[in-house]
Amino acid sequence: MKIASIDVGLKRIGVAICLNGDIVIPQNAILRKNRNQAARDINIFLKEWEIEKLIVGLPLDASNSEEMERRIKHFVSLLELSLPVVYQDEQSSSIEAKELTQGVFKHKKDGKIDSIAAKIILERYLLKK
Repeated sequence: MKIASIDVGLKRIGVAICLNGDIVIPQNAILRKNRNQAARDINIFLKEWEIEKLIVGLPLDASNSEEMERRIKHFVSLLELSLPVVYQDEQSSSIEAKELTQGVFKHKKDGKIDSIAAKIILERYLLKK
């Protein structure tokens, strides 16, 4: 089954895919100009890769988790999905992504960290499956 994950942020959306059930590959992040453009770009991505399930990171224990959950679920509602959506705890995935890549590449605001966070979210989902 082809699975994708997204880490929805206010400026960038990290994206990762798993095409064979075990290897998760981060993709180029989607830079978010506005939510409609970002939703369109996610829809195109999902169709191009023929994704069969979408895993969406959700902060379950953060101080502002209710507000972020509302925003993320609203964003997901903008997607034109005919595939199952599963919400996965993303707690500290961005921090973990920064720690994993320390010294590997310069941390810019280009979305690499966001897509590595999406990779971590998808790996967590696959581990508990």
